[in-house]
Amino acid sequence: MTDDEILLGLSLTVVLATASQILASKLRLPALIILLPVGFAAGAITDVIHPDRLLGPTFSGLVSLSVAVILYDAGLGLDLRKLTGHTRAIVGRLLVYGVLLTSLVVMSAAPALFDMPLRVAAMLGVILVVSGPTVVGPLLDFVRPTDKVRRILIWEGTLTDPIGGILGALTFHAIATTDRVDIGRGYQLGQFGISMAVGLVGGAVGTALLWFALRTLRLGETLGTLAQLATVIGVSAGCDIVRDDTGLIAAIVTGLAVANIRGFDMPARRPFFETLVQLIIGLLFVSISSTVTPASLVPVLLPALALLAILVLAVRPLVALAATARSGLARGERAFIGWMDPRGIVAAATASAFSASLVDRGISGADRILPVTFLVIVGTVLLYSLTASPVARRLGVVKPAGRRILLVGGAPWVVDLGRALRSAGLDVLMWAGLDEERQRIEGMGIDLATGDLLATAINPGARLEGVTAVFLATDDDDFNALASLVMQDNVEGPVYRVGPPHDSHGVVAPYTGGDLLFGRSLVRHVLAERYERGARFVVQPASAPVPAEHDTLFVVRADHRLDPVTEREGTAPQKGDTVVLLGSVPTEAGE
Repeated sequence: MTDDEILLGLSLTVVLATASQILASKLRLPALIILLPVGFAAGAITDVIHPDRLLGPTFSGLVSLSVAVILYDAGLGLDLRKLTGHTRAIVGRLLVYGVLLTSLVVMSAAPALFDMPLRVAAMLGVILVVSGPTVVGPLLDFVRPTDKVRRILIWEGTLTDPIGGILGALTFHAIATTDRVDIGRGYQLGQFGISMAVGLVGGAVGTALLWFALRTLRLGETLGTLAQLATVIGVSAGCDIVRDDTGLIAAIVTGLAVANIRGFDMPARRPFFETLVQLIIGLLFVSISSTVTPASLVPVLLPALALLAILVLAVRPLVALAATARSGLARGERAFIGWMDPRGIVAAATASAFSASLVDRGISGADRILPVTFLVIVGTVLLYSLTASPVARRLGVVKPAGRRILLVGGAPWVVDLGRALRSAGLDVLMWAGLDEERQRIEGMGIDLATGDLLATAINPGARLEGVTAVFLATDDDDFNALASLVMQDNVEGPVYRVGPPHDSHGVVAPYTGGDLLFGRSLVRHVLAERYERGARFVVQPASAPVPAEHDTLFVVRADHRLDPVTEREGTAPQKGDTVVLLGSVPTEAGE
């Protein structure tokens, strides 16, 4: 390729990856639904974005390192403290049963469906066992199932990726070096154990390096992000050099360690790292799907649909049924887990890498691995995207919207506001730092959050499960401003803060953007002063007239959604709604 063609190919890949994700966000769809057909169409129309032409043999190595970065980021979002009891047992059984049953069924059905030898069918089987957080996460964000179901599916999707990658590497070497897949005499089990050991050692090395960088050197956001990126890439590459695909284990183990070992000085926000991961996902999907040609899809289209039906309607329900037996999950939760198993980036990456190598070795049927995998990925993502939400509603596993709010602050007026919101039918959780404030909250009978809740909330990748909106109303305006920035990605709903005084000399609060509660006229000190002078919060039906000198603060909808009055938006109460008002200050007698 000429220099101009290389520039055009690289730039077009970046533009398509970015535009596809923006479009998917606006349409409220998983990005994969847009990325795969866009990459496929671009590959069919032009050959300038074909990764083999752009990058040559280095593409496979870049894919491996890119997936390692994605898995490290996924590991940062896994809290081991929440993987306990039934959840841990269910995830373990889903992994074991899912890997075994999926690989065996695909290996048994693929020779007849796709006219491929058994050893190639075995390769396809281990590729299709993986799911992935890059697909499961966005789907669950849209569906909003119960926290228990979400936690199980995220853990399964994240942990199955490195397992599938290792099994794929072992199967590939067995196929490439022999005429059959040697699964006897414990050979492959021993090889799997060696791979796990290499990955765990790499994870320990990565954890030690990041402890030195983030804890000892105390690097800030920018250098800390660079240190994480360099460590993950370096350790993953080193492990892959020692033993193929063990870098995936090292990456996820490092992410788990950083997220769960107390004392890591992680940057509160990781905008560059998060942006990089999103870009990597887009580039990989566009690049890999561009290698799939229309001619390769036609012969396998109908058989792939048959395989898809087997995986979706038989294999996954059986795996979920067995894994969740006697687990304490409700029938609807068990059924929804049985209806959620999309394939993602690791399946595409391993199919691209292994099939190309097997084709180069002249192995019959290997050229069908990638198109079949492509169709299964597209089919599962499209099917689950269109059906997950109605299925979740039908099964009763959708979490009610807008019913649990977190109110941060312990001043008397804040606690009384929490009482008023609770009387309006909302589930209110409060947090405060001082013992006096926490005693005041408990005295009012309001649920008090644990002491480390705010530390969890600002942890990168953490999630305030069950909280659908946060209202920051402490006496520290800078704290409110900073917390509103770092918490907004860890909550399913919006994060608001009360405004600082107009003449504030704070370091952050006066200069931080974001929507302010109640507008510029009812800032924090005004609310506190009016409350001290006798103003009180009033809860009444929206149909009743608002008394004179009363300000509307919140509208609680009939379905218990909470709409606050903010600087940018007012509220329009409707029939059946409830309003929360701030009453006027009583006039003293004789005035």
